[in-house]
Amino acid sequence: MSAPRLLLGFDYGTKQIGVAVGQAVTGQARELCVLKAQNGVPDWDQVARLVSEWQPDAIVVGLPLNMDGTPSEMSERALRFARRLQGRFNLPVHTHDERLTTFEAKGQRLHQGQRGGYRERPVDALAAALLLEGWLDQHGQHD
Repeated sequence: MSAPRLLLGFDYGTKQIGVAVGQAVTGQARELCVLKAQNGVPDWDQVARLVSEWQPDAIVVGLPLNMDGTPSEMSERALRFARRLQGRFNLPVHTHDERLTTFEAKGQRLHQGQRGGYRERPVDALAAALLLEGWLDQHGQHD
C-alpha cells in the first residue's frame, strides 16, 4: 500500500471528539469540527459523512497517555474507538501520543485572544490538528 496522502485526525473524548484533516505532502493539518459524543460514542452517521466527504487514505486517533508514557484509563477507550473506526470504514487507523495537545491548543487560543469560553469555542478540533501534525512529523513524506 502506498503512503497515506490525506488523513483525518480524531482527538477522542467522552463528550466531544475533535476532528481535523491533514496532508502528508505539506505535513500540515487544520481543524474541521467537533463531534458530540455520548459516553465516548459519536454519531456514527456524522463520522461516515466526514469519511465520505474527505475520503482519507488513513485515520489517526490521539492516544491519551499519562505523562510518564504509561497507558491511561482513556487510552483503552481511545484504542477501542480506533478499532471501531477501522472496522467500520476499512481504512488504516494509526494512534499517536497526544500528550499536551489540549494544553498546547488552549495556549494557542489564549495567544489568539480567547480567554476561557471553551464551551463556545472548544479546542478539541485544534488538538486533533496538532496530534495529526505530530503524526505527520514522524511518518509523513514532506520535506
